[in-house]
Amino acid sequence: MEQNHIDHDRLFKELLENFFAEFMQLFFPQASRAIDFEHVQFLQQEVFTDVTAGERHIVDLLVETRLREEPGLILVHIEPQSYMQQDFNERMFIYFSRLYEKHRLRILPIAVFSYDQIRDEPDNFAVDFSFLEVLKFRFYKLELKKLYWRDYINSDNPVGAALLSKMGFKPEERVRVKVEFMRMLTRLRLDPARMELLGGFFESYLKLNQKEEEEFYRELDRIDTKEADKIMQITTSWHEKGRKEGRKEGRMEGRMEGRVEKTREVISKFLSRRFGEETGDLQQKVQEESRLEVLDRVLEELFAVNTLEEARAIILKNLSSRALQ
Repeated sequence: MEQNHIDHDRLFKELLENFFAEFMQLFFPQASRAIDFEHVQFLQQEVFTDVTAGERHIVDLLVETRLREEPGLILVHIEPQSYMQQDFNERMFIYFSRLYEKHRLRILPIAVFSYDQIRDEPDNFAVDFSFLEVLKFRFYKLELKKLYWRDYINSDNPVGAALLSKMGFKPEERVRVKVEFMRMLTRLRLDPARMELLGGFFESYLKLNQKEEEEFYRELDRIDTKEADKIMQITTSWHEKGRKEGRKEGRMEGRMEGRVEKTREVISKFLSRRFGEETGDLQQKVQEESRLEVLDRVLEELFAVNTLEEARAIILKNLSSRALQ
């Protein structure tokens, strides 16, 4: 998937602002045990101008918090880095020095490297002579591509779930990564807004193509039925929300046809996954229906069914009526 148009800074900022404690607990457990997460305030973005280089630098995420057993406030500076940059360690030090000059607080600096290449990023910046070490600045670093995704699927951590999409996996594992991501979502029991945030982050970096989507649904057939049904409910609810937002925005006719086709596809997959091969005739009726409002109503009512007979009654009732024409 092309990523040059992705707003990396916004995605990481939203993720870490909503799940700051979970991020620290998963990747920096020693620091997280010392931080008092009852006191967390996200500060306004800092903008620094480098007069010499003629550049403006923005500090992405700055958190004011406390330590559990030590007095006073501290700052946590998290800097997501989506591309390789020479002398990035020096930039981290410049950020640190500017922030310290302004706030005069202890600062915990963290760099999150999210680009796809694998390399060894330094976690320090030094100024020294043969006769004197003047400065040894260090920071936490997190190189996502070096992390093996399977090591995190049992963590039940929302940040770990979202960041599966940026960890190390083989191209042939893409479908399996999404399956495990969705399984993690069903265990997390988050509210719909936070669950959608995780889904949006994940799919910004790992969006399956049509062939992979078909394989994804075949993979669902191999897991526990109740778990698979929960996954179907989540994916279908995301589709429904996207449909409503699309309607508000007023799509072009060609895109309307695309939504009709997508809704048919979701209904057919729901029927196939829930009730198996016995739904062939119902799926055929769905494919013959072209009215988006009818398909939407069918999809919404199918959420409540428990038996194939109930599903059949809903489809026949709605698709046999031409009252909306």
